[in-house]
Amino acid sequence: MYGLVFFLVASLLGYSVHATAEEIAVGNYGVSANGMPFGVALAKGYFKDEGINVTGLISSAGGGTSLRNMLAGGGVPYGEVNPGVVVSAILAGADLKIVSDNVLTVAEFVWAVKPDSPIKTIKDLKGRKIGYTNPKSTSQALANLLLESAGYKEGDVEKVKTGGFGEGVAALEAGQVDIVPITEPLWSKYKNKFRAIVAASDALPPLDNVVGVTTVEMAEKKGDFIRGVIRARRKAVKFMRDNPDEAAEIVAKQYSIDKDVAKSAILNLTKSTTQGVPYWGEGDIHLEGLKRMIEAQKKVGAISGDVDYDKLIDTRFLPDDLKKVK
Repeated sequence: MYGLVFFLVASLLGYSVHATAEEIAVGNYGVSANGMPFGVALAKGYFKDEGINVTGLISSAGGGTSLRNMLAGGGVPYGEVNPGVVVSAILAGADLKIVSDNVLTVAEFVWAVKPDSPIKTIKDLKGRKIGYTNPKSTSQALANLLLESAGYKEGDVEKVKTGGFGEGVAALEAGQVDIVPITEPLWSKYKNKFRAIVAASDALPPLDNVVGVTTVEMAEKKGDFIRGVIRARRKAVKFMRDNPDEAAEIVAKQYSIDKDVAKSAILNLTKSTTQGVPYWGEGDIHLEGLKRMIEAQKKVGAISGDVDYDKLIDTRFLPDDLKKVK
């Protein structure tokens, strides 16, 4: 974790001021649903419309180790990452700020079983094995919350590390676990092969999943660029909601998935609300959801220490109608 923290800071601060073209760091881009709006914004020319030159999106397979690779390109004025990574970095001394709230729920998660499984509801898990990706991950934190919400005590259900969502599917098929989390767009690919027991949008409250981040130095040097990124992404979120077919064509190419899978994921997540909160936000800060996610990650040891949310968040780059913290 500490190596990640200092790499994150070094990468963001390493920006060369003479550059005119920029890249954006988007964790899990091309793999998970969170980054889809950035791809749509790039394809539709929304960054250019905002007067900024975004040449590409730096991706990763997710997790702390791969995030180092995602940011390896040098200067990154804006990145989209899990809030736990940001908070851990700040608590370790990094000068970072959350500048936008991008994914407001964990609605991309479902927990699924094999079709012939005797498990019918979340109440049937006692003595069973539930998969999660890696220690201190979001999936581990959510597994804990899910089990707590169903009234289980520690030890009632065995939690098994699978190493990844794809690996979790393989473990489920092999009978190594009884139930695993599957996220979009993987769920849209496999939804006819497995049976969903519970969706996060039905069982869990709004929990911030990814946020936009920059350094204090970048905030001073690249404020117009950051504002442009947030506005362009907002346009893309609206476009995906209003034009799922065209958005699916774009996402299918960028994620190397079938168009039907892309459209299913987009429709699922644009229509999803968790207690009235959408999956893809337009940038405005949902503080309660952020706090819930940080507390959940504290419980799995991903974060330790008190968080000063007033110092964590900088809303000046948001459009005026989105600056109010909810």
